[in-house]
Parts: sequence; structure tokens; C-alpha cells
Amino acid sequence: MIIEPIISGVVARSAHPEGCKKAVDNQIEYVKSASPIKNGPKRVLILGASSGFGLAARIALTFGGAEADTIGVSFERGPSEKGIGSAGWYNNIYFKQRAQQAGRRAVNIVGDAFSQEVREQVIEAIETYFEGEVDLVIYSLATGVRPKPDGEFWRSAIKPIGESVSGATINLETQSWQDTTLEPASESEIEGTLKVMGGEDWESWIDTLVNSDSIADGFKTIAFSYIGPEVTHPIYLDGTLGRAKVDLHQTSHALNLELANFNGNAYATVCKALVTKASVFIPGLTPYLLALYKTMKQQGNHEECIEQMQRLFSTKLYGQDKIPLDGERLIRMDDWELQPSVQHKVGELLNDMNKDNFKDVGDFDGFQQTFLNLNGFAFDDVDYGKETDIESLKRLKP
Repeated sequence: MIIEPIISGVVARSAHPEGCKKAVDNQIEYVKSASPIKNGPKRVLILGASSGFGLAARIALTFGGAEADTIGVSFERGPSEKGIGSAGWYNNIYFKQRAQQAGRRAVNIVGDAFSQEVREQVIEAIETYFEGEVDLVIYSLATGVRPKPDGEFWRSAIKPIGESVSGATINLETQSWQDTTLEPASESEIEGTLKVMGGEDWESWIDTLVNSDSIADGFKTIAFSYIGPEVTHPIYLDGTLGRAKVDLHQTSHALNLELANFNGNAYATVCKALVTKASVFIPGLTPYLLALYKTMKQQGNHEECIEQMQRLFSTKLYGQDKIPLDGERLIRMDDWELQPSVQHKVGELLNDMNKDNFKDVGDFDGFQQTFLNLNGFAFDDVDYGKETDIESLKRLKP
């Protein structure tokens, strides 16, 4: 069959396996040529390892100088009668192939990271492959739901708190600008977002590893966050997402105190705004991304996930006498994004941008290509007219 991109709104319904392999290879090629990670971790657990920051972190730590072995947890689906499967499924497969070719161990655990069953599988894998200890845990889960103990679900809601907020989104299916108004979140929606996207599950995972004697002396753990400039605060920082991220930051402080007994540390890492499978859902953020991409590319300091993760591990988290933190103990990877020269230009572009000219004023082409790349499409040197053998894909296992 010929696999073509199928997009519903801002959701990709198809993925191209060869394109996913190319995406993995491109990221490996980048980190091999970048400033290397020095004194990095050797045994790493990544919760949410199949795309975005989690996959980029895994690639950087394996191929970018640290030569780490990794265990990656993700909830992905393979090919079946219902479809080709998810991009993350193929990312897991091709990353593992490349890691093994380089002599590195790569263990993929496919399942719900919120479940007790997956926790038990992770503990067993640490015992089997890592001599019982991990040096680093990266918490990079991106999901909209988390199961409750009673079988129901907490669900996140991307909404403002207290008053309505208006903003625009870019519909990738129709390539159109859509003005939206979001009503304020209810108390149950605020609670649900905290439970799904806050720090509770991260803390629970670390407690599980501590209680099973699975962390090494000098252990570190990080979780990814976002704050953004003032223009994004009404929908992000001041809304349900921001409330959850504040909880995540507070969790990093509590974990840091707990890990002192192991000479360990916990940090929330504030990343740059990027096109990810999660960020395209946030109303009001996409016009900002168009302006940001155009500005940072023009100024020569644009980063995608892989550049940001390599810089995090090589210049902030490892190889330094002291980890650079801000006044709230946060690692700031948004430092280039928030430079006054960047934000001034972004503000000018946003003032000029509207539904008729957004493709020209902002970097719509770059935005769209990055989204397609996440799902294995829009790579120049992949033959998308070539037939894909579904039966051979079914034989590939993560």
C-alpha cells in the first residue's frame, strides 16, 4: 500500500515507517556532530520515550557522548487491520536497531506508564539489564487522561481559569486560521489537569524506584515544563496547564529534598515552545509558534527537540561544576526563546498576523513540515510513492 499523510484537525491519523526511520537517523546524525555530553549517565529510564522530548533525550544520551543504555516506556500501537500504527511505534523500533548496532542496550516497554503492571516490568528490567540501578529518570509523559484507582479517569482540560480567553489555532487539515474562545475551567477540570499533568505521578514513580532500591548514588531526575512569554500567559501560565506546571515545579523541590539521602537531585526543566503532538492542541499558541519559528530561524538560534536536549545534557545537567538554575531552581532551556531581541520581533509579527496573512507573516511552512516530520512525512530523501509491505511491518517488534 501507499501511505499518505492523513490529518484530522491537528491530529495525524497515519505515519510513515521509512520516514520515522529517517527522523531517528537525522537526530542521531545531529548529536554525533554536536558538542558532546561529558560525564553523562550510563543507565537511563525514560518515561514517555517514543517521540518529542523523550525520544530526543534518548537519542542524545545514547549517541551524543554519554553512550548511555536506556529503558524507554511508551504507550504506542503497531500495525493492524485498523491502520498502519503510530509514529512512536516505529520510532521505538528504529531507535533500538540503531542503538544495538552501536553496542548500546535499548529496552522498550510498551504499555500504560500509569499502570502497576508497567512499573513492575520497569523494576524487573532495571534488575535484569542495569544491575539494579538507574542514574537518571526522565519524566516526559504527554497524555490527556490518567486512570483513577476505581477504573474511572482523570481528564486534562486546556482552559483558562477565572475568565474566558480568546485566541487562534491553525487547523493543519484545512490550513486555516480559526478564532476560538475558551470558557473558564470548572473546579473538576482544574483538578483533572493537575492529576494528569502535575507532579503527582512523577513523584509516585520516583518513590517506587526508591522503595525498590533502584536508584544509584548521585541519581538525577528531570521533568519537562513550559512557562512562555507574557503573550502566552492567559491560556498557558494563568490557565489549567500553568497550574499543573506550578505543581510540577513544586514537586521537583520536594523530590530534591527526598533524593538528598542519595546525593541525588530533581529538576523541572523549562523548555522552549516547539511543535509537538501535544502543543498543537493549545489554542492561542500556534500563531505564537509561527512567529517564534520565523524569528529564531532568522536570528540563527532556532532549536527543535533534539538540539534542545543535546544542549541540556551537554551544557546544563552534566559536565558542569554547578548546574545553572534560576531563582526558583528551574533549569531554563527557554533562555534563547525569551531573549528580548527574540520577543520584540515575535511581538511585531503577532501584531501584523491575521487569518489572511498568517502563512506569509509567520513560518507556516516550517510549522507544517515539523508536524509532518513527527509522523514520518515531508522528508526530501524518502520515496513516498513506494509500496509499503504491511506484513513485513507486522513482524517488527519494539
